[in-house]
Amino acid sequence: MNLLRKLPKIDKIVINPLFKGLNPSRLAQIAREKIDKLRANILAKNIENFDNEDLLKDIKYSYDKLFEPSLKPLINATGVILHTNMGRSLISEHILGESSKIITNYSNLEYNQEKGCRGERYEHVSKHLKNLLHVEDVLVVNNNASAVFLILNTFAKNKEVIVSRGELVEIGGSFRIPEVMSQSGALLHEVGATNKTNKNDYKNAINENSAMLMKVHQSNFSIEGFSDDTNYADIKTLCVDNNLIDYYDLGSGYIPELPYNLGKNEPSLQTILKDDPSLISFSGDKLFGSVQAGIIAGKKELIDKLKKNQLLRMLRVDKITLSILEETIKAYLKEDYKSIPTLWMLFQSEESLHIRVSNIQKEVGESTCNVIKSKTVMGGGTLPNREFPTVALHVKGKATTLERSFRKNNIIGRIENDMFLIDFRSILPEFEKQIINTIKEIIK
Repeated sequence: MNLLRKLPKIDKIVINPLFKGLNPSRLAQIAREKIDKLRANILAKNIENFDNEDLLKDIKYSYDKLFEPSLKPLINATGVILHTNMGRSLISEHILGESSKIITNYSNLEYNQEKGCRGERYEHVSKHLKNLLHVEDVLVVNNNASAVFLILNTFAKNKEVIVSRGELVEIGGSFRIPEVMSQSGALLHEVGATNKTNKNDYKNAINENSAMLMKVHQSNFSIEGFSDDTNYADIKTLCVDNNLIDYYDLGSGYIPELPYNLGKNEPSLQTILKDDPSLISFSGDKLFGSVQAGIIAGKKELIDKLKKNQLLRMLRVDKITLSILEETIKAYLKEDYKSIPTLWMLFQSEESLHIRVSNIQKEVGESTCNVIKSKTVMGGGTLPNREFPTVALHVKGKATTLERSFRKNNIIGRIENDMFLIDFRSILPEFEKQIINTIKEIIK
C-alpha cells in the first residue's frame, strides 16, 4: 500500500513544467487513465515498483500521440500517378496558394457584389469551365458518382435508361451502375451483348417509357478481341430522332493530347464535345488533375433542371473545392500544364526520367542501386490496361525487407521481379533530396 501513496496527484501533474502549454483537460484525462491502470496493477500485485519520471514521460508520449495527424504525406514511388489509395491527383503549391486567398477569407461565394444580393455559388467556376469546354452550361457536384445519380434522378425517375451490357461497370468501393440506377429511381434497360452492342440494339429498345440513352466509360477494364461498341455520334442521332436525352458518363476526362499514344482508345473532352452531347459528366480529379468533384456539362435547359433538384443541396461542393477547381481551370486556359502535377508527371519523357534517376544513383552510390527501365499504368480507373514507359531506381537487397523499411519512412515503392523499385514517374523533383537521405540511411 506504500506504493499507492507514491502515485502522483492529477492536479500536481497538470502544473508540471514538462506539460507547459498543453491542454489541461486533455492532459488530466490521459494522466487519470495512466494512474488508474497503474493503481490496478499495484493492487493486483503485478508490479513491485514504478518510476515517477517514466510515468510523466509516458503521459507526455500519449498526449503527443493523441494529436498526431491520421493523414500523413507520403512519397508515391509506385509509378502509378493516380494512385487511388494515396489520394489520386496532387494539387500544386502554386494553385493551392492562389486558392488560399479565397479559402482563408470571406468571399463572394453566394453574394452578387454588383447587385448587393444573394448570388449563386456555381457561377464563379462555370464561367471558366464554359470557356474551356465550349458548352452552354456546367454544374459541379462533389464527385462523379453524385453527378450520375443526380442526372438519373432528375431525368429518368420511373423511366427507362438504355445502356449497353458491356458498360454496366463496377468501380472502386462497389459503385455499380445498375445499383446506382435503382437507387436513383431510374429503370435499367440492358441492350446488346457483353462484347458487342450496335446502333440497332439501342434503336429496337426505345419505347414510350424511354427517357435516356446512356454511354458509360469502361473504367478499370477493357474488352479485347471480338468486340465492338456504338459510337457516341450514333447514340446522339437516335436521341434527336426520338426526343430522348443522350448522356455520356466519362468517368475521367482530359484536355491536352495524351503522350505515349494513350489517347488512342480514350477520346478527349474536345473529341466527345464535337458530337454536341446533351449531358456529359467526369471527375474533377483523375486525368483532369484537380480536386475530387463531379463536373456536369451540356445543355443549359438541362443544367437548369438539375439545379432545381432538391438533391443538389446534399451534393453541392464547398468554397475549398470551387476555389481549387477554378485555379486549375485557369491553368488549363493558360495551357500552364506545369501547374497541374498529374499532367506534369504523365508528360515527363523517358529521357528526362532517366537523367533524374541516374543523378540519384550517383548521389547514393552506384554499387547500391541500378537504373531500371520499366512500364507503369495511370491508375484511378483511367486508361485501363494501357501501359507506358517509366524509369525506376532498383535498390539492391531483399525486396520485401526494403519495401517495409522505406514504407516506415513514408516512401511507398513497389516490388517487381523480386526487386524493390523507387519509380520516378510519380515523384516530383522536390522530394528527391528526401529520397536520397532515406536511401543512405537504410543502406547504412
